[in-house]
Amino acid sequence: MSSASENGTAGGIRGGRRDRDEEGRARNARPRDGLGRPLPYGAEGVDRQPEGVVRTPADTVAEAQALLDAGRPFHAHEVFEDAWKSGPEEERRLWRGLAQTAVGLTHAARGNLTGGARLLRRGAGHVEEWCRGAGRDGVHGMDLTAVAAWARALAADVEEARGPLDPRAHAPHLRGD
Repeated sequence: MSSASENGTAGGIRGGRRDRDEEGRARNARPRDGLGRPLPYGAEGVDRQPEGVVRTPADTVAEAQALLDAGRPFHAHEVFEDAWKSGPEEERRLWRGLAQTAVGLTHAARGNLTGGARLLRRGAGHVEEWCRGAGRDGVHGMDLTAVAAWARALAADVEEARGPLDPRAHAPHLRGD
């Protein structure tokens, strides 16, 4: 009997070789579902978010909101992560907090309720801390007080939930509309 690692299908390894992207970085090529979970090789998944894309803050917010509205918080997290990694140093805590709230929603949608609540609160804390440090509530058209309140309220709901949450029904409104 062979294990997944012996036959080259686990951890991004296929046929004994690691999956790599165009730049040669290790990257699992398995398709993903709408919540970012890996599917078996050859299965049909959803389009993945390209990594390392430098967007304007307005484009980041718009793209992340569209993904959240579509029930794809894992993919929204990747958009926020790009902003976190490529944006100005003074905004990194903000983008990291937003990425964590999206991952928290992802975990809640996958049924990991404890992890989801924890990440929602952690993300809310980073957003709130950034607002205090920056001396402002909103930036790039976002209502950050509302986003942090959404994350904290959802964390409480997640702790009371008995199963996975619908990510579309619980998506935040980044601009407060």
